[in-house]
Amino acid sequence: MLTWLADLTHYLNALNVFRYITFRAAGASATALAIVAFFGPGVIAALRLKQGKGQPIRTDGPQSHLAKRGTPTMGGLMILAGVALSTMLWANPKSAYVWIVLFVTVGFGAIGFYDDYLKVTKQSHNGFSGRGRLAIEAGVAIVAAYFIMCASVSPPVMSFGDLLSALTAPFHAAAPATKVTAPFINGWAIDLGWAFIPFAAFVIVGAGNAVNLTDGLDGLAIVPVMIASATFGIIAYLAGNFIYAHYLGINHVAGAGELTVMIGAVIGAGLGFLWFNAPPAQIFMGDTGSLALGGMLGAISVAIKHEIVLAIVGGLFVMEAVSVIVQVVSFKTTGKRVFKMAPIHHHFEQLGWSEPQVVVRFWIIAFVLALIGLTTLKVR
Repeated sequence: MLTWLADLTHYLNALNVFRYITFRAAGASATALAIVAFFGPGVIAALRLKQGKGQPIRTDGPQSHLAKRGTPTMGGLMILAGVALSTMLWANPKSAYVWIVLFVTVGFGAIGFYDDYLKVTKQSHNGFSGRGRLAIEAGVAIVAAYFIMCASVSPPVMSFGDLLSALTAPFHAAAPATKVTAPFINGWAIDLGWAFIPFAAFVIVGAGNAVNLTDGLDGLAIVPVMIASATFGIIAYLAGNFIYAHYLGINHVAGAGELTVMIGAVIGAGLGFLWFNAPPAQIFMGDTGSLALGGMLGAISVAIKHEIVLAIVGGLFVMEAVSVIVQVVSFKTTGKRVFKMAPIHHHFEQLGWSEPQVVVRFWIIAFVLALIGLTTLKVR
């Protein structure tokens, strides 16, 4: 919205600064941080009053977690509010990619909110039906994937109405809209055609649920999400600039640079939330936040054609998801468990690691994986 101020530069030349993505990303970050920090205490107090017993705690988990009983959940509402308001304020409202990613973020957040609501009201770990939840997530992701294809062959900046009309416009799946590239390999790409839609939906849904599984300890999920977001903010900025993209040998995605502004909002909101979520947590983000942030990362990776890089940068989330899959498959087929407890962060707790040890060490892993992900930009 504030990008419109750049049109008034003939009255005040200083307003030209609103044309710069980096300036607006910093502004979005500061705004989101201020929103979460200012309204956070009130939101926490209201949720604690409304929820009573708070998020259900696993009785079969680490005994130290029983002390967390009564901590409110749905803290993702704080993050979503900060991200949505800051993005709409600082990002270019004519950017198709911003609206698409925001649609996924809010959509997955709504699904997570309903799941959290059922768990809190029932005081049970069984919330939304697993199949029903995945079906709705897939629906949101498929719509987003189709719009991303349309946006990649349309003008990078267009009105929201133009974006909606693209849904019924004739479209022929073709490169570069449906191409998937590989990290570390210059010029390699495979055109999936219409198969790009289920592939992109799988990435978005997978990312959402992987981050959701990671959110099991105080501060464990939000910092890796911020690290991964910052990494993709850099990639989005570079991919959106033709000169940088050509120099680095990555796909140029016209208009993708605007996603940097939204990512700035995510980092600011994440920092504000971490203030309340740091051990001992005053509030949990719940599925409301983790599912939304994961879906957002997946949608951004699809939009900027770095889906495989997401598996590297978000390797921590992949590890958490794989640990659950391995545990379930192993137990159902052999009756034995590979890990003492899944997701894997609980396994290390059962080995005797304290919660801060697990959290900080996983943060370090996330940071190292982000650096590896960034090397894919030049090692080609």
